[in-house]
Amino acid sequence: MLTLLLAFVTAFLLTYALIPVIIHVARQRGLYDKPNERSAHTEITPSLGGIGIFVGMICAVVLWCPALVFSNLQYILAGLMIIILVGTVDDISPIRPRHKLLVQILVAVILIYKAQVQVTDLHGILGIAQMPEWLSFTLSLLAIVGIINAFNLIDGINGLAGSIGFLACVVWGGLFYAGRDMALAVLCAALGGALLAFLRYNWTPARIFMGDTGSMLIGTLAAILSLRFVEMHIPGPIPPVSGLQSAPAFALALLVWPVFDTLQVFVVRLAKRRSPFYPDKNHVHHHLLRAGMSHTRATVLLVAINMFLLLFVKMLDGLGSSVLIALILIIAATLNGVFVYFEKKDQKS
Repeated sequence: MLTLLLAFVTAFLLTYALIPVIIHVARQRGLYDKPNERSAHTEITPSLGGIGIFVGMICAVVLWCPALVFSNLQYILAGLMIIILVGTVDDISPIRPRHKLLVQILVAVILIYKAQVQVTDLHGILGIAQMPEWLSFTLSLLAIVGIINAFNLIDGINGLAGSIGFLACVVWGGLFYAGRDMALAVLCAALGGALLAFLRYNWTPARIFMGDTGSMLIGTLAAILSLRFVEMHIPGPIPPVSGLQSAPAFALALLVWPVFDTLQVFVVRLAKRRSPFYPDKNHVHHHLLRAGMSHTRATVLLVAINMFLLLFVKMLDGLGSSVLIALILIIAATLNGVFVYFEKKDQKS
């Protein structure tokens, strides 16, 4: 436990010290995120916060991850380096979405084949348990790339992506520590410390954004932790330390807003005969803002619902993943409908 605390504190202090420096340099060099018709902010703001998050996290991992398990992270760190490089380039000079997608696929392949980050068992979802290699590869690739982009899409208001990422780090860090996966537990502690320091500067009024560098970093790590968590709970003779029987549902509950928001905006865009990658302002957080909520209130509300769904899944764990996943999506869709209702009501008044 001391190791996790040291990793958390180290990442927090380094990121907390680095962010003001990054803000100063970004202002000097004119590296801003300029508001446009899709932006939820109205002032030009530096968007290189992801660099500070990464530096704080990586230094803490290298310093405090036990030498005996550090090798378990080498391919994960290699994938993160590629993601950070592409994210930084995109934040400074935007690159084409398809080029980013190709890099994300490359990183996903590295994680699947070299870091063994893949799901091999669906825990009975749709009647499927152990999967053939081709199906395991395909679903793992889609999950990794999908979650990376889900965090990129949810990062639309102050504090939201960072708060969801921090919640995920706290929950998964505790579970991986209990499951004696020290490498991933340290990774969670380091990212959690870095995110908490970043949030100090990202709450309204935000002095800096995490940019694609930060959102893709969190998304990549969330994908890694999700798949490893699900794999750690494959049904077997020895029950998992967490006692959870519905690990896929619990993982979905932890990432409910990034995943659901991505699904719903894709459905809406396709229904309007637009490309699913067509940018718009129909995200969950946009509905809340148009309903009259501030960035802070919208973020607190969504994170609170996130925590409620985690408790919901834990309490009804015996129902199984298939039922719980359906319930989670129904609850999220219902709440989104409520947000839209209040948005329209506010606009009429």
